[in-house]
Amino acid sequence: MEIHLLSKLFVLVMVCVSEVWTQPPPRNFPSDMLRSRCQRSFLQVNVASALVLHRDVQFSAVDQYGRAFLIDNQLALRCGYSLTYDGWRNIDFRASLLSCYTQIKNDSYFTVVLKIDITNRQNAMTQTHMRTIDCPYEWQPREIICETNYMEVSVRRKIPMIAESAFQDEPEDWSSAFPEAVSGLMSIWQVVFHLASTRKAMLVKDAQDIGYGINTTESRIILRSPYNANEAQLQRVSDVGFSTVRATVFYKQRWVILLVDTAVACPVDDVTYANRNILWTVPKNIPPLLVGASAIKNSRGEFGIDLTSLTDGDLLNRNILLVDNSLATSVTIPYGAVGGYYKSHTSHGEHGITYNIKIFLENQWEDNRWGVTKYTIIKDITTPFDQRPPIITNDTIPFTKIFNVTIGTFLPDVELVNLTIGPVTVTVPEGIALGYTITPLTHPNGSKTFILKVPFSDPNVKKEYIPDYTRVYTLNVTFGFHIFPTMETFEGKTTIIVSLTDAVPPNASGDCKERLTLRITRGNVDMLWVPYIKDVLIDAASAQLRGFDYTTNKTHFAVSVPRSSDLISYDEVSTLGLKISLPLTLRDATTGHSMYEFNIQCTYPAKELISCSQNGTMAVIVMKLVTVPDMDLSRLHLRARDCTPAVYSDTNAKFIFNVNTCETTRRFTGNTMIYENDVLYYMPGSTLPAYQLKISCTYTVNNTVNVWYSSNDNPKPGVQITSASLVFVLRLSKGGTYSDFYGNPEYPVVQYLKDPLYFEVELMHSSDPQLELFLENCWATTSTDRGSLPRWDVVVNSCEFLETHNTVFHPVNVDSRVTFSMHLKRFEVKMFTFMQADNAYLGEIYFHCAVIICNADARLADPLCSRSCIPEKQRVGRSLDSNSHSRNYVSSGAVRLALEPGSDTMQAWSHLATQ
Repeated sequence: MEIHLLSKLFVLVMVCVSEVWTQPPPRNFPSDMLRSRCQRSFLQVNVASALVLHRDVQFSAVDQYGRAFLIDNQLALRCGYSLTYDGWRNIDFRASLLSCYTQIKNDSYFTVVLKIDITNRQNAMTQTHMRTIDCPYEWQPREIICETNYMEVSVRRKIPMIAESAFQDEPEDWSSAFPEAVSGLMSIWQVVFHLASTRKAMLVKDAQDIGYGINTTESRIILRSPYNANEAQLQRVSDVGFSTVRATVFYKQRWVILLVDTAVACPVDDVTYANRNILWTVPKNIPPLLVGASAIKNSRGEFGIDLTSLTDGDLLNRNILLVDNSLATSVTIPYGAVGGYYKSHTSHGEHGITYNIKIFLENQWEDNRWGVTKYTIIKDITTPFDQRPPIITNDTIPFTKIFNVTIGTFLPDVELVNLTIGPVTVTVPEGIALGYTITPLTHPNGSKTFILKVPFSDPNVKKEYIPDYTRVYTLNVTFGFHIFPTMETFEGKTTIIVSLTDAVPPNASGDCKERLTLRITRGNVDMLWVPYIKDVLIDAASAQLRGFDYTTNKTHFAVSVPRSSDLISYDEVSTLGLKISLPLTLRDATTGHSMYEFNIQCTYPAKELISCSQNGTMAVIVMKLVTVPDMDLSRLHLRARDCTPAVYSDTNAKFIFNVNTCETTRRFTGNTMIYENDVLYYMPGSTLPAYQLKISCTYTVNNTVNVWYSSNDNPKPGVQITSASLVFVLRLSKGGTYSDFYGNPEYPVVQYLKDPLYFEVELMHSSDPQLELFLENCWATTSTDRGSLPRWDVVVNSCEFLETHNTVFHPVNVDSRVTFSMHLKRFEVKMFTFMQADNAYLGEIYFHCAVIICNADARLADPLCSRSCIPEKQRVGRSLDSNSHSRNYVSSGAVRLALEPGSDTMQAWSHLATQ
């Protein structure tokens, strides 16, 4: 039997490249976020990132029966689809017009139906888009496509028309010769791959199962292969590697076997990078594609971007160099050429950029073996990661006291999202709310920089004091960036140090009375310094716990400590006196380092520490001294080492001994006798005392005492009467809650005209509940003399003054500070009470009150003690001292009346007078 071999074709693929650059912004189609078009032998669909950002997207191919097939990676390779995301997350989808589910009419009209599902990740809601695209296309006898993810070759087959009756009488000859091809009138039933030294045959179904796409149309046979197929071979042509697949397809139609040789070769390492240029070289005369051919003619090529051809003028305008000769096509594309785009990325947390461009090369030739071949190569090129550490510029001008920092430049896809200044991280809006100036600056080429301004006074700026009146300001800042839309993150860090000789250190004053007092005037370097005494933090809580006074405001603070407090340091005890001190240290609140030290030292008589009794007993109290390190009071002794303290504690020790013991010596001076000894302290291993206190008692001798004796009766018992004065105080409160008052160091107190004054008068040091305090009269003068003029009344006859602005009495309730409410009176004074010549008085003013005390034991019987306002006629003769009308007077410190900055006196008066 004769077998008719109708055709034996070898299908070749070749690539020719020319390329053009554009650099568009991220795609955003205002009318339609999803755009489709026919480009050469492809259908191309572009989906804008705004439609799919942070959503899941699925493409499905729909066949002629309406069935949808999800396009995954395996189906894309076998059926002729490619799907890529660019750096802005726009989607580029391409389908070969010969893809599996394309509906084909006359091999010249192609219909592709796509289903696109876009699912919101937050609510799982899916939006479905259907697209039906019709594309006409006229095929060349052989077309080879090198897509980004697969290789494709299609060959026109020429089948002679053979009558069905030609072999009806001898079907057994066909079945016996080719038993595998009996079933079906038309089928592809076997493929043989040509390897280097052998052949490998398999059924078409098996080839499709391992990733090949093999199909036919009315007039064409298609072979589609992955680049890394097992049967692919790597061949080098002019130092360029090609992935090559050659196969013979056995095809049967109407009792005829058609053997079609298909070959495809696509470059795999044809792109290099040098001097910020992309170099693309594609050789011509690729042997696997020219088997049996000679006399190539009518060769021509096209180069373009995104499947759109560029003219010679376009290439020139984009600085793209295209060289085409008989050996190869070479293209040189500078980074940043129009048609591509830069994109920011990170690698191992470092910032950098890449450049991307989608180019193609189409070469077409005619030879005497295969006819016309169209060879198309598509390249999606991304340059290597170019690390670009952020450039940080310090533009700070020290005397402005504002840090000025610039960071950049960046591509438009970089956004500043947060700042870390010192230990605190804030978002950009939070930073602006804190007083930072954060300004993005966009340049004409689209790049951007960011400018940050931070005041030196910001609490997150580190401030250090150097004793030569120099302040060192340190800004530690970390910029946090996001790259849109991938949300990659990176940072830029810097430390800026500025020194200024503008330091004003704090200073101190003090006094030695019954209490040791230190008053500190704050400077401009101690904002973050806190006071300590003996490792005790000095604040309101410790003051209440340890029984000392502590007052503070923005400019001063004062500490007043009793002599008996354990915060006192005992420096020396001798017969000259007791030398004690109050050491105060200002420490940095963040580091704990000592920044400044103050100390007030006082000497008091030591007679209370040494007592001499007439029976010859001496008692001595020895205090622990700060001048002796680690002093152990149990190791103290007198001259006789066995004479140790009778009692001791962590702070003091007490000796009690007779003058005839402990090696006490005696000497006479005139008519006095002096007993002397020493209190000694030795450090372990030392023969010299680390501390020595000489103690002595003096007794008078040879003194004559006259004693009178008589027989008179014993005197009657009597009482020795002494007198004392009641103590009153007039305080100015810092607010209407009467919980915080101005101390002496804070006077004069500046008060604006619009603000009222809150006063409190108290009977001090009395626990007698039968006494009640009343204000007889209160007034104000411009001097400390309560009888001076001018004079403004604020309380008259114990009543609120009502002629101008009312004086208001406030109730007093018992609380943690007030034990007897009847010992206090509180009132509020309106500031515009004080007028001179129809104008508000501005300047210093002093307040005075005449205070009387009533008997509160019988309130119903005495209205003076049961009413808050005492008329003059009722008060006369009804107080505790009704005959003498005894009064006590109390005065305040200076209050300075002032206008609020920017206000006008009369306008302020007119405004407040109506309230």
